[in-house]
Amino acid sequence: MDNQDIKNRFGIIGNSPLLNRAIDIARQVAPTDISVLIQGESGSGKEVFSHIIHQLSSRKHGPFIAVNCGAIPEGTIDSELFGHEKGSFTGAHEARKGYFEVVDGGTIFLDEVGELPLGTQARLLRVLESGEYIRVGSSKVQKTNVRVVAATNVNMFEAVQKGKFREDLYYRLNTVPLRVPSLRERPEDINLLFRKFIVDFSEKYRSPGVQLTEDAQNMLRNYNWPGNVRQLKNVAEQIAVLEKERIVDAHILQNYLPNESRTSLPAIVSSNNNAKEDFSERDLLYKVLFDMKKDMVDLKKLVVELIQKGVDSSTFDQNSPYINQLYQEIEPQIKSDTEGYGIAPTLTIHSPNNNNTANVLKNPVAQDDYLQDAQEVEESLSLVDKESDLIKKALKKHRGKRKAAAQELGISERTLYRKIKDLNLD
Repeated sequence: MDNQDIKNRFGIIGNSPLLNRAIDIARQVAPTDISVLIQGESGSGKEVFSHIIHQLSSRKHGPFIAVNCGAIPEGTIDSELFGHEKGSFTGAHEARKGYFEVVDGGTIFLDEVGELPLGTQARLLRVLESGEYIRVGSSKVQKTNVRVVAATNVNMFEAVQKGKFREDLYYRLNTVPLRVPSLRERPEDINLLFRKFIVDFSEKYRSPGVQLTEDAQNMLRNYNWPGNVRQLKNVAEQIAVLEKERIVDAHILQNYLPNESRTSLPAIVSSNNNAKEDFSERDLLYKVLFDMKKDMVDLKKLVVELIQKGVDSSTFDQNSPYINQLYQEIEPQIKSDTEGYGIAPTLTIHSPNNNNTANVLKNPVAQDDYLQDAQEVEESLSLVDKESDLIKKALKKHRGKRKAAAQELGISERTLYRKIKDLNLD
């Protein structure tokens, strides 16, 4: 069976070289039993290729089942795939067969396989390597003969690098990679697909046919199509049902294309794969405060070093106006940045006219005592310690009223109670 026969049998429309390449890979790999990982954007037609692989294989008379891994809750995914015994968990009133037991001798299509929990990934790896699995709540090892075809719309290699997907399972599934091209990668097929959908929906709803003007056809080809073939099909159905005009130009077509996705400009993405994600606002606040504290510590150490080197006190007297002016400029800013979070500013500038400072500079014995007092010990940068301090200050500020303290901290009262208990602040 050649590619054109496969297109006719499975209703695939298009002549794009990328599409033909994907069909050719599916045709060649189908007679074997090796695992296939189908990659492509959502709506690009990945499930169609799983049917091609199954129907052209020796398992075509066996069962076929498609499982959306992302739609099954994490707490029940193991039971759905591998089954469970009676009483193994709450609600398990009777034993149940899993998909791998039901589809024995056939093909199972795991869509959105990247959404599987890590524990389920380990179970799936064992099935792929030895054909063995264990029901939830059982200790009996069972065997199955199932071919696994997986699909994903995420970058699996990046998921492996971030620890969200097992590396050994990725390479076990990705024995033969098959990439389904997005619709914007095959612009020559867009108008052909649209005409096919319009004809189908016109017959279904018994409405007159629709024709596109040249500018409307160009708009279809230049549109980004984030939803791929599924989105194009939806647009065709809307036009067939809702549009009164049977000749559709670009102005009419524009009403059926979402504004937010009309641009084809490239998106700016971060190139730093090692950057930490999901920073909360509180984490960022802590980081800013810690950096500010470190700068203050460095500044004080610099002053101590200057004193140790025997800086002439006349230098302070000579630059006194500038030092005082600098202090007056930054003091309000420091207070406004810190008082809102219950943190007192730590910057202290001694007046050059202060007798104690002058005595320190002139008296070596006093200088040693002053340096001992001036030694700065860096505070702990532990988030737990800082969080504990903030909670204590908020409670003290509101005289122990936890509801007001929780509002001050920007957290719920329930969360505050839990943190007080965890940090032993009672």
